[in-house]
Amino acid sequence: MEQDMSADTALLVIDVQESFRHRPYFTETGLSCYLERQQKLIDGATHEGIPVIQIFHEEDGGPFDPASGFVETLAPLSIAPDAIFRKRRHSALIGTGLETYLIQNGIRRLIISGIRTEQCCETTTRHASDLGFLVDFVAEATHSFPMRDAADKLWSADEIRARTELVLAGRFARIMTVDSILAEFAERKAA
Repeated sequence: MEQDMSADTALLVIDVQESFRHRPYFTETGLSCYLERQQKLIDGATHEGIPVIQIFHEEDGGPFDPASGFVETLAPLSIAPDAIFRKRRHSALIGTGLETYLIQNGIRRLIISGIRTEQCCETTTRHASDLGFLVDFVAEATHSFPMRDAADKLWSADEIRARTELVLAGRFARIMTVDSILAEFAERKAA
């Protein structure tokens, strides 16, 4: 899917929050690798002057309730966002004011990263694409946790990520790596 690299761009960092450490499905498996890739993406965007937008998920009760004290950036990630939005739905574009912010700031291209790959990251990607935004899904800068399906098959986070890439690729987004996005940042800056 060819996308116009001249469009203004923003990086979305979705739901990378301490809340997940307090869910029964949380596991450290793959977390350090994900955080390293997420940090590299944030640092690269910041270096190239691309706005970094942080999204937090909130809900009443439990670890996603702001009163829990866990609705804060997942340690040890370091982020100084240009804007913060709070959501109560899977899509970061519902009820948050994010779409208005993007339009007012001339942003037409979104880079998607965060937690969980197949939930809020995928949902936001599909929604953004349907709204007409150009979307890059940086799968290696997303994270998820193993899940069991109705047949009791355990799907690993890697299998979930591969499935998400499959269903998004060419339909809703370009599937990118951190290094390929950073290379495009550098090319765009040099042009």
